[in-house]
Amino acid sequence: DEEYGPAPLPDAPALGSNVDYGGALRPGEGAAIAQYVQKNMRIPRRGEVGWSGDEIERLESVGYVMSGSRHARMNAVRLRKENQIYSAEQKRALALITFEEKQQRENKLM
Repeated sequence: DEEYGPAPLPDAPALGSNVDYGGALRPGEGAAIAQYVQKNMRIPRRGEVGWSGDEIERLESVGYVMSGSRHARMNAVRLRKENQIYSAEQKRALALITFEEKQQRENKLM
């Protein structure tokens, strides 16, 4: 059962489905943080959920200290998790760009 003619195009990499954001993240935590990254929004810290980024900045400029900003260890964990998400999203975006470029090159050849 040999097939003749050009092979069908491969499927594009899935956007958002089973993306590996690395370890030490709770179930769904990576996807939830990634939504903020994809929308180019500030990632809320503990105690900031429900507030907009502008409201938080205004409160902090007045002198309020948000609960996620107080503890050095909590900040370190938050930064590590955010960096995991950023690097995973960059890898996903780069894979999508290379896939699209490959498709354009293949379409040019046909």
